[in-house]
Formats: sequence, C-alpha cells, structure tokens
Amino acid sequence: MEQVRLSGRIRGGLYGLLIGDALGVPYEFHRAEEIPPYSEIEMKPPRDFSRAHGGVEPGTWSDDGAQALCLLDSLITCKGFCLKDFSDRLLSWYEEGKWAVDGVVFDVGIQTGEALIAYRAGLAPEKCGVLRPDGKGNGALMRVLPLVLWHNGTARELVENAHAQCRITHGNICNQVCCALYCLAARILLEGLDFGQALEKAVPLLREIYREMPEHEQELEWSVRPDEPWVGGGSGYVVDCLRSAFMIMARAQSYEEAVKQAVMLGDDTDTTACVTGGLAGILFGFEAIPKRWYDALKGKADVEGLLGFLC
Repeated sequence: MEQVRLSGRIRGGLYGLLIGDALGVPYEFHRAEEIPPYSEIEMKPPRDFSRAHGGVEPGTWSDDGAQALCLLDSLITCKGFCLKDFSDRLLSWYEEGKWAVDGVVFDVGIQTGEALIAYRAGLAPEKCGVLRPDGKGNGALMRVLPLVLWHNGTARELVENAHAQCRITHGNICNQVCCALYCLAARILLEGLDFGQALEKAVPLLREIYREMPEHEQELEWSVRPDEPWVGGGSGYVVDCLRSAFMIMARAQSYEEAVKQAVMLGDDTDTTACVTGGLAGILFGFEAIPKRWYDALKGKADVEGLLGFLC
C-alpha cells in the first residue's frame, strides 16, 4: 500500500468518520437482506429503496458526526479533555444543533437523550452516563476518534481520556474499554502500520495499562474477548459495533470497500460505517476517499476550520 503522510491520515480519519456516517444514514434500521447490492450503495440510495430519515438530504452526517465534532471542538478550545466543557457542547448540540448539519438534529439515541436531559437539570456529568447502569450502546464509541487525531500524550493518558469522554452519556465500563481499545488501534494506525499490526500492538498495550485497573481488565477479557476472531453483526451494542469494525478492517482493501461492507451489515448502519470509516480513513488516507462522496458531504467548511488545528 502506498505510504500516506501523517496529515493525510489525520484528514482521512476525520472525513472518513463523517462520510461513513453520512453514507450509512439512509440505510439505518434495515436488515442486511434489505440493503441494496454493494454496487448500489451510495449517499443517495436507489429510487425504490425505503430510506431512513426521509427528510434528510444525502451527504448529511448524523448525531455520530456532530458529537465527534463537539469533542474535537472542545479539545481544541480547552487544549485538553474537559468533561464539563465537552458535556456543555453535547447539550448545545442536543438543544441548538451545534455541529449538526444546518443545525438540525434528527437522530438521538435514547440513552444519550436521557443523559443530556438530566445534565440540563443539574446532574453531574459523571453521573448522567450511568442513569442506565447497564447501558452498552455505541454512543460513546462513535464519537471518540477525534481524541486520537488531537492527542499527543502517553498511551495511558489517551486511554484515560477515552474512558472519561464516555461518562456524560455512556458510563458503563464496557463502553470505556471499547473506546480505549479503538483509540489505541487508531493511534497505531496513524504511525503507518497496517490494521493487523495495529491490533497486535494495541491489545497487549491495553492489557499492560489495565494491570492497574482490574475491573477494566476483566471487562476487556470477558466482554470484548480480544483473543477470539473479530466477528460482528452491525448492531448498536458497543462490543458488536467494535467487533464489526475490526472484522471489516482486517479484510478491506480500500476505504470504499470498508464503509460499504459496514452498511451491508444492516441495522445501525450509520454508526458502524462511522466507526469503521474513521479507521479506514486513517489507514488508506484522505486521498483514498472517493471524491464523489467528499463532494456530496455537507458542512465541509466548518470541518476545515477544525482541521486547521490538527494538520
């Protein structure tokens, strides 16, 4: 594979996330057998396909992309992770459409909505994410990648920040562990390794960090199961979402192939394609993202303003 410069990987990661999200939006909630053939998966589905979010224009990212941009905006503004600032920005997204395309919020997870309503009422952010103690949706995983694109600290600090950004909406330890492993794999991809090599380094690195965090270590081994083959079904369960993305990344030969395979799993198509697309964008670089999809993506001017702080 052609060597990609770091700036191309960073740019590819952010746009890969947003474009994957936007690509998956119209296919959400459909079973795998209902998804159009590979060659027909585009921002605008075939005319006879009953697309989700019918009033949303093609090329529009959803809550996944908006929350990821809230995180990046917060990191740049605060020069580090600040749970209160990030929570404030998520609330601004929920109430005012901050970082949503044209300011329109059209897709909010149930757990996220409950957490942000509680935050607005005055509950501490670290308590909002455990209002549903067993909540293990992928709402924190879908937004975490900008932390990797911005972060210059140690691997342990990156893991701790990955945990922390979960707490406002998805505080369960399972969500924290999935975000941590995803972030470590993405950081290693930024170094120019292929995906298999990245996982071979990320898993033992996380195990080493978790030696001092026994509950997280147990969750990694019992729930994520990193020694088992990476197989996923495209659901909204955070472990399945992570495993789906890793399964696809282990075999995809291009950005387009990666995000289309994510959509073809059906179900939570926007988030699976978002989580997969961020990794694929880093691995293959910005120039590997199809120009037709980049051109169709809305809100690029705002994205460029944030990217200027990264590369």
